[in-house]
Amino acid sequence: MFKQITLAYSFDALEPHIDTLTMETHYSKHHATYTKNFNDALAKAGLEPTSVEFVLTNIDNVPESVRTAIRNNGGGYYNHNIYFDHLSPNPKLVPTGPLAAKIDETFGSLDAFKEQIKKASAGQFGSGWGWLVANKAGELKVVATSNQDNPLMKDGGVWKPILAIDVWEHAYYLKHRNMRASYLDDFFKVLDWAKVEENYKNVVNG
Repeated sequence: MFKQITLAYSFDALEPHIDTLTMETHYSKHHATYTKNFNDALAKAGLEPTSVEFVLTNIDNVPESVRTAIRNNGGGYYNHNIYFDHLSPNPKLVPTGPLAAKIDETFGSLDAFKEQIKKASAGQFGSGWGWLVANKAGELKVVATSNQDNPLMKDGGVWKPILAIDVWEHAYYLKHRNMRASYLDDFFKVLDWAKVEENYKNVVNG
């Protein structure tokens, strides 16, 4: 059984950038439901996987009777794990080391990267996610996915998420209303690049 991650901060810790009620609802209601429904779908199919990454990478091999439920709820569980984990009230606001160098090489600068991922995230029609992904060679690219899909579900999981931006309305609507771009600006004020660097290192060295 997969357990809901424990937040390393209180619901009000990300104020004023992400409001308390949004965080409480997002974690206690949405993420808790994804976690429960994911476990329920796995149990229904008699599956006992060792990792959520394995399930999502092999989503096309999941029994058809539960594939949609696992895709939606397993994706929701995994995507939010990344999202919540790299938010912080005391974030490292800029990357350093190999990740910073690769961002400069790939996108030209940190600002240019931010503009690209904000554009991809803001342009996602309806609900979905913006991602920075990496492969084993350390290459980077920006992608967007709809609903609770994520990059592990494509190309055999070659590209692995290291930064996730939730652009479902439940992630921002209470504070930012319909101004998704404003939410994206605030997201980067609480994004802890130390966590993203850790994710990058794990992909390259994993």
